[in-house]
Amino acid sequence: MITMKRFIVNPLQENSYVVSDETGECIVVDAGFYYTEEYTVLGEYLSAQGLKPVALVNTHCHFDHLLGVERLRGELGIPFYCHEGDAFWLSQAPRQAATFGFRMGEVSPADSYLSEGEIFHFGHSTLEVIHIPGHSPGHVTFYSREGGFLLAGDVLFRRSIGRTDLPGGDYDQLIAAIRGKLLTLPEETTVWPGHGPETTIGLEKSENPFLV
Repeated sequence: MITMKRFIVNPLQENSYVVSDETGECIVVDAGFYYTEEYTVLGEYLSAQGLKPVALVNTHCHFDHLLGVERLRGELGIPFYCHEGDAFWLSQAPRQAATFGFRMGEVSPADSYLSEGEIFHFGHSTLEVIHIPGHSPGHVTFYSREGGFLLAGDVLFRRSIGRTDLPGGDYDQLIAAIRGKLLTLPEETTVWPGHGPETTIGLEKSENPFLV
């Protein structure tokens, strides 16, 4: 059985997730942890649940989703995965962070890249990688058929979509990808975004002003 825990972190209220199953293995998705207290809460959760992190996995590489990656990669000794299309954001992360008033160290290159249609494995569970460019060139989402949920990053929010005005953004590309790849998922699928509250595919099909 797949289980997910959301952590709302850093001043931009980014959603970081720990996804685990009955084996005790887990992955950390979009590790935006910034304050010491946030790392403490994460560590307490992992310990209390008896979880073993095996990977850091990002939907995309804007700085607010990367803030905790380098520290956790070193402390936990686990690999970091993202899509190659967002590799350029890794080297730009400290500069991007500074424009928003954050201090951030360098981020090393990813240990491996994710690709469209890939099935990412941990424990007894799998997540399907779905490439949704437009917010950033290498943005991906993670779909769990077993759990009935989608980790959507910053492409799809409750009655909204991700911004497309940052380098590599493309509004038409984003809309086409959401309609062609995400709105075709079962309507009862829970959507867990990179910021804000959860939603469902059905609600976004009927009420999202960018998609209706």
